[in-house]
Amino acid sequence: MNAETRNKLRYKLSTASIVLIPIAIGINYLGKYIAGVLRLPLWLDSIGTVLSGMLAGPVIGAASGIINNIIYGVTADPISTVYAVTSAFIGLMAGLFAAKGWFRDIKTVLLAGLIIGVVAATVSTPLNIVFWGGQTGNVWGDALYALLISNGQPQWLASFLDSIVVDVPDKLVTVLISYFIFKGLPKKLTNTFLKGGAIEEL
Repeated sequence: MNAETRNKLRYKLSTASIVLIPIAIGINYLGKYIAGVLRLPLWLDSIGTVLSGMLAGPVIGAASGIINNIIYGVTADPISTVYAVTSAFIGLMAGLFAAKGWFRDIKTVLLAGLIIGVVAATVSTPLNIVFWGGQTGNVWGDALYALLISNGQPQWLASFLDSIVVDVPDKLVTVLISYFIFKGLPKKLTNTFLKGGAIEEL
């Protein structure tokens, strides 16, 4: 199978890839729970989203992110629902990078994590301004926000940098964890998704 055919298959939906969505959501919940228990200055709530994008492509990656935020918004934090758009971008980009072969070594993995983090911060900034007065709810980021605002910096810049100092490290760690999980999976399992699923395509 050549690279062009392989990449095209990653955009198709299959029963196997759809079944991956609830698994990705469970991983997201677990990551968020661990970050909360350990009081980490990270979210770790997109590991499943990135992993599903790596395995099944951008459509499943985006769907995993959107559905995750909707469920979390309904069950725990209503504001989480509005960040479904951010999660969609995270899953979409993870799937696109995977389809282009970016996750081949640590250098490309870190570059992908950096780009995803900057995009996530960019998408989240206007949402933070509208719903949180520009803050993220993260202690480190909000401390920087308060410092910038007190020094007369515009709100959009303070909010963006607030998001950057949280999202970039978070997505770097998230993508790294997802990459190592991916590398640790049996080849038979990863090939199931790569081939569009040995199960019937939808």
